[in-house]
Amino acid sequence: MSPKDAWDPRQYERFRGERARPFYDLLQMLEARPGMRLLDLGCGTGELTAQLHERLGAAHTLGVDRSPHMLEQSAKLARSGLDFLQADIAEVAEGTLEGCERGGFDVVFSNAALHWLLDHGTLLAQLTRLLRPGGQLAIQVPHMHHAPTFRAAVEIAQSPPFRDALGGFVQRYGVLDAPAYARLLHGFGFEEQRVRLEVYAHVLPSREAVFEWVKGTTLTPYAERLPPKVYDSFLGHYRERLMLSLKDTRPFLFPFERLLMWARLPR
Repeated sequence: MSPKDAWDPRQYERFRGERARPFYDLLQMLEARPGMRLLDLGCGTGELTAQLHERLGAAHTLGVDRSPHMLEQSAKLARSGLDFLQADIAEVAEGTLEGCERGGFDVVFSNAALHWLLDHGTLLAQLTRLLRPGGQLAIQVPHMHHAPTFRAAVEIAQSPPFRDALGGFVQRYGVLDAPAYARLLHGFGFEEQRVRLEVYAHVLPSREAVFEWVKGTTLTPYAERLPPKVYDSFLGHYRERLMLSLKDTRPFLFPFERLLMWARLPR
């Protein structure tokens, strides 16, 4: 049985300002050209997709997300030249969906979505094939699989009774280190690239805000697979373990590592 859609736009956007900062940094790495066709993978509510479309003066932009709940918010933004599609990123990357064929885009953009997928070598090769000559790839992924916020979830998921309730599922990320992405992009034929690790120092009211942050992202795969009462218990255990690893300071500094990469194919 497929996991339910547990993405909650209201919970996700409690930290919309902080989550938008890497989007704008990634946007600045792009080169605008007339008449471009853009693909935004993991577009969420579509608000930033609309800004991407407008800032680059694109002829057409397609935002893709698998969550119906998130895409409900995008309906009011859709207009001529700006469309949204419910689909899995992995399915789009194959280049077989109508409107998402190989060689169909000038820009493939993804802000905080591709870390949910594994095998980034294969994935980036597929995304490269979606680009036209001179096309640009722009990707931002969290680099937090070493952080207490991620480790605590894995530890709880692997402990009883949650291990059985999850059927052994544990969220894994396919994120690599920065040099590995540089090597991949070079191997796929990009003639120019920039890859960097950025630490965003978010000043939050308290460590409790970190718990609210991850409820909107990191913990969503567990919410999708657990019955509500079991998930409530999961949250309680997770919060207790997370608080033990975070200092009780007010305000609380939440350093968030992200990888940003941009590359351009030969024209």
